[in-house]
Amino acid sequence: MGVRYIETNTQPKHARVGIVVSRWNSNITDRMLEGALKVLKGNGVEDKNIIVAHCPGSFELPLAVQFMLDSKPLDGVIALGVVIRGGTPHFEYVCEAVTEGILNVNQKSGKPVAFGVLTTDDVKQALERVGEEGNKGGEAALALLEMISLKQNLNN
Repeated sequence: MGVRYIETNTQPKHARVGIVVSRWNSNITDRMLEGALKVLKGNGVEDKNIIVAHCPGSFELPLAVQFMLDSKPLDGVIALGVVIRGGTPHFEYVCEAVTEGILNVNQKSGKPVAFGVLTTDDVKQALERVGEEGNKGGEAALALLEMISLKQNLNN
């Protein structure tokens, strides 16, 4: 018996996807949401299988994602937020808390949570990451779809 390779793609069957979006810096997160929805729909995820919820800021994303996973039958969730560096250590604390929180939800739930959280020095850098080319919300959606595909294919 030879090596078995598990193939993945960005079009898992009947994917049910949640998206949690931070309201803080909504001029950026709204564009990330648009990018994520475009990628999901472009890869065959039906509107009826997508749920979107908002939370106050990036710090709240991990708990909001956990709420969503606990209350809806989903295959995975995309977390979208932005943390922009300021003149205080607050940036580092929030970034670390969000990163650790999302990691913990991934491990606890056993379901993929795509990390679509921008950490930038200024608004200009954030806006550069949410354009038509290279929209980080869309990239997070692709990562989530591939992880859902991986889980489905491992279970076959």
